Amino acid sequence: MLSRRALLIYLPAATLAGSYAIRAFAADKTITIGINLPLTGADAHDAELIKDGALLAIDEANAKGGVAGYKINVTVLDDGTATAGQYDPAQAATNARKMVSDTSVVAAIGPQMSGSGKAMSPILSQGNLAIVTPSSTNPDITDPKFAGQYRPAGKAIYFRTVTTDAFQGPNMANYFFETLKVKSLYVLDDSGAYGVGIADAFQRQAEKRGIKVLGRDQLNPKEADYTTVLTKIKSLSPDALYYGGVAQAGVKVVKQSYDIMPKIIRAGGDGCYGAEILKGAGFPAAEGLYATIAAPNLLDNPDAKPFVDAFVKKYSQQPENYSITAYDAALVIIDAVKRVADAGKEVNRANVRDAIQTSKTKTLQGVVSFDDNGDITNREVSAGPMLALTGSADKRIPAFAGTLVGVETGD
Repeated sequence: MLSRRALLIYLPAATLAGSYAIRAFAADKTITIGINLPLTGADAHDAELIKDGALLAIDEANAKGGVAGYKINVTVLDDGTATAGQYDPAQAATNARKMVSDTSVVAAIGPQMSGSGKAMSPILSQGNLAIVTPSSTNPDITDPKFAGQYRPAGKAIYFRTVTTDAFQGPNMANYFFETLKVKSLYVLDDSGAYGVGIADAFQRQAEKRGIKVLGRDQLNPKEADYTTVLTKIKSLSPDALYYGGVAQAGVKVVKQSYDIMPKIIRAGGDGCYGAEILKGAGFPAAEGLYATIAAPNLLDNPDAKPFVDAFVKKYSQQPENYSITAYDAALVIIDAVKRVADAGKEVNRANVRDAIQTSKTKTLQGVVSFDDNGDITNREVSAGPMLALTGSADKRIPAFAGTLVGVETGD
């Protein structure tokens, strides 16, 4: 019997968003977009909200007759495993090979996590298959210094509709110094590629701004109790605690740090922003937690209201900001396919990759374009507290009161 992960399903997006029952999508011309996210484990709900953002854009395109005569099928792959309890880089690599081996896949969306991105990128590079991530922020993957490791075939294949931790981490340090007036802090990370990277970037900038870093520890995400390290931190009396990492360790950090140090300023990167943290840590531990996202905070923007309304109508839950960047990632791919077809070229992964590279796509966050390495040219970071709790008891999400704290505009 095939496991869920072993079964590769080719379906129209509308079907995927509903029952996932297999049925044919009758069309003479079809293409496939892959989606890779950790739908098993600690970040599963946030991954679902990202998936649904991408599927909404694809469903809207198919409802209008497809893209330049092509109907879009979707294959969703899960890179989370029960063994890891979260995203699993080994599974992500397996998923990348599956997508590369399927010639109908012309581009992909994901991954959510940078650890998965590091595992997938060299495989996708060898297959010349472009992927657009709505949330993976470790800068190494697109840094030309590491091109031999992450894009061995040469061309950029890893594109982002968010900026990187090279901006996210330092801008939270600036927010600590300028807005929260923090003079001393302690740093924790979860030992993952994303967590270590963003904590490093944050710590360097905090020290540069004159904030005293009293120490740093690395957590094992599978451990249940961080009382020992948190009690040690309490004895040092820092003004703030910064956590770099995702939900598996983050939920425990948020809850247990509140239990031990309820008055301390607590903050993290976008791994601390989302439904999983609130659901796991609960109220009041998650309220007042400061976070950054590697994008503008658009959920309360009037221009995003049609998207929010459509998302709620379709999925019966509120989106997150990374639902929007996933929607935008799908728009980038859809636009690239259209431009390839309109130019009379074959709609294949090589031509779609080249079209993504030259994107100037109108999206919910503005016009998205990329530099030669695949990074978004308009780099925006939002920071702020989670102030209000909304929704039903089992699906409450934080109302993120984030404002732009860092903007760098490309050409």
